Amino acid sequence: MKYSPSDFNQGLCQFLDASPTPYHAVASLQTLLEDKGFEQLHEADSWGQLNAGHYFVIREASIIAFTLTGDDLSNTGIRMVGAHTDSPCLKVKPKPEKVQQSLFQLGVEVYGGALLNPWFDRDLSLAGRVSYEDPQGQISQVIIDFKDPIATIPSLAIHLDREANQNRSINPQLHLPPILAQMDDGDKLDFRALLEQQCRQQHPEINIGRVLDYEMCFYDTQKAAVMGLSADFITSARLDNLLSCYVGLQSLLAADNTRSALLVCNDHEEVGSQSVSGAQGTFLQAVLQRVVDGNEAYQRMVEQSLMISADNAHAIHPNYADKHDAEHGPLLNKGPVIKTNANQRYATSSQTSALFRQLCEQNDVPVQDFVVRTDMACGSTIGPITSSHIGVKTIDIGLPTFAMHSIRELAGSQDAVMLHKVLTAYFNQK
Repeated sequence: MKYSPSDFNQGLCQFLDASPTPYHAVASLQTLLEDKGFEQLHEADSWGQLNAGHYFVIREASIIAFTLTGDDLSNTGIRMVGAHTDSPCLKVKPKPEKVQQSLFQLGVEVYGGALLNPWFDRDLSLAGRVSYEDPQGQISQVIIDFKDPIATIPSLAIHLDREANQNRSINPQLHLPPILAQMDDGDKLDFRALLEQQCRQQHPEINIGRVLDYEMCFYDTQKAAVMGLSADFITSARLDNLLSCYVGLQSLLAADNTRSALLVCNDHEEVGSQSVSGAQGTFLQAVLQRVVDGNEAYQRMVEQSLMISADNAHAIHPNYADKHDAEHGPLLNKGPVIKTNANQRYATSSQTSALFRQLCEQNDVPVQDFVVRTDMACGSTIGPITSSHIGVKTIDIGLPTFAMHSIRELAGSQDAVMLHKVLTAYFNQK
């Protein structure tokens, strides 16, 4: 199916708005997959010999969706795309309640390498996963989303810090606890009781006894939007990397099913991927081992496979152009970016980049290059982790983005459709 940028971006914006946390992102992806007839598999069940078909598996806040054609994977390999579901945010601490100057606040931890300044003076809400005990003593989980703006982190007025625009620093412990309510003397609020109330309101069909624990994150309530005088840009929270999750999924759904294909969206990329559901965990390897018969077949399949690690790329900023290598400054709306690093912070090799470059040329999609300045440190992705852990040939690519790791990021409104075209062709390529 061919999409216009406006149609594609409308669906993207809806996905972004519905996915304030990795748990919600996975739930959104699950809904889209089930609507297209994908069957859920559970790791604790016996899968037996899987027939040709469409499947997905969920582990925590990670998801793998794949299509099997019935071909011998040890001869054909499998075309894979990888992305991640998490984004930098403020996570609520286990004992978060604070009352200072008659104001109720919640203590938070910074998750990932967040830009902190943009978090001030925003209308914030809360979402995440809650673990509860039912009346029979069984522990289960639900996801919740307050949706309404219930919190804010006010800036300190410039009158009280005349040097704020020159050298204001942020102490995360002291300056980031959001304000949620005005309190009278003697008033108390229990955060778990608040979550319990929200769970019952949002899930009236569930008999919730008491909330035991949670993973809750603050997020900006401003909706994703296409903006600019000529609708050139898309702006939203969590473009890094829900943008790639959505494009990867739509490409998998649009594929013609002539060859086996897989999308993996891992959690915890922003904090190193070292978790049960991260790229350093066993999730992808465990799934791949179950779709072939025996270790030799698995090794042969991996050797015939290819992974595209799709994350965001730093677009060259007109106000900070000196932060880029002049010959490797990607532009918005000029196509996907091949990311290369001599020290293997990206998994791209000349072999894999040649394949992707050729694929873009064959589909009339422009392609760009990014290399970090030689005198600056380079970030990384799930690409090198997956490549080394699984042993699969990998390329790191991404879409140009401004304000990466801000509470509000910016991308080109044309780029997502371009990448969708390339990834669909990649999944179809013999």
